[in-house]
Amino acid sequence: MGLTKNERRQRIKNRIRKPVSGTNAQPRLAVFRSNKEIYAQLVNDVTGETIASASSRDKDLSTAKGTKTEVATLVGKSIGEKALKAGVSNITFDRGGYLYHGRVKSLAEGAREAGLKF
Repeated sequence: MGLTKNERRQRIKNRIRKPVSGTNAQPRLAVFRSNKEIYAQLVNDVTGETIASASSRDKDLSTAKGTKTEVATLVGKSIGEKALKAGVSNITFDRGGYLYHGRVKSLAEGAREAGLKF
């Protein structure tokens, strides 16, 4: 028997997390994708604290209409704006074991549009 989908994703996630780590100057943008929603948070791994977070369940975004991919772009823009308010412009991107396409890619592009560099 092979690995389940979640076990496979966990292995990929561990492989990504070895070199990718967030600092105060350059936090890690962690992405979690469920079947319905998408979540993003800026993490400082040195102190273990979350600097900013955004998700498709936020009050201002939960009323947004459109496809899940379009909503992911809005979440990316939202996390980008919150990051700039917190004084962060450079980040490292942690795709969380998901392939970089579809919703994960549109979230990253939305964050770039908002002014984040990675």
